[in-house]
Amino acid sequence: MKFIFGLAFFVMGLSWLTSGNLFGLIICGIAAFFFHSDGSEIDLETKKYRTIISFFGLHFGKWKDLPAIDYVSVFATSETTTVRALSAEANVSNAVIQLNLFYNGNQKITAYTTTSKEDAFTMAKKMAEILSIDVLDATKPESEWL
Repeated sequence: MKFIFGLAFFVMGLSWLTSGNLFGLIICGIAAFFFHSDGSEIDLETKKYRTIISFFGLHFGKWKDLPAIDYVSVFATSETTTVRALSAEANVSNAVIQLNLFYNGNQKITAYTTTSKEDAFTMAKKMAEILSIDVLDATKPESEWL
């Protein structure tokens, strides 16, 4: 959905720019926001990770050695996106399941975000097997080790 909005703003901005309206430049700038995303990328084979910023599908970020991971946590949360255009603003919240890799007690790396609980647990079990760590199910009021 974010990509569709970005594409629509970009096309609208370009059409205004080609007709001589400089306001189209601002609209193209708003479109750039929709093509931006950030997150983490983890290479489990080389045991490296990086925090990335993605713009138009290009990923930027420096690879670092993966620290000694204590456990992987699966928990439910909500993700809120704020969309602003001129004087209008809208907040959109979505329920998501996140996988965090914990190390050094309370330090974490967000490894994966999904809307499917089954997908989250499948990915958590794969990561736990590769890294030889435990999985903590924190999606319920009482957390439990799997």
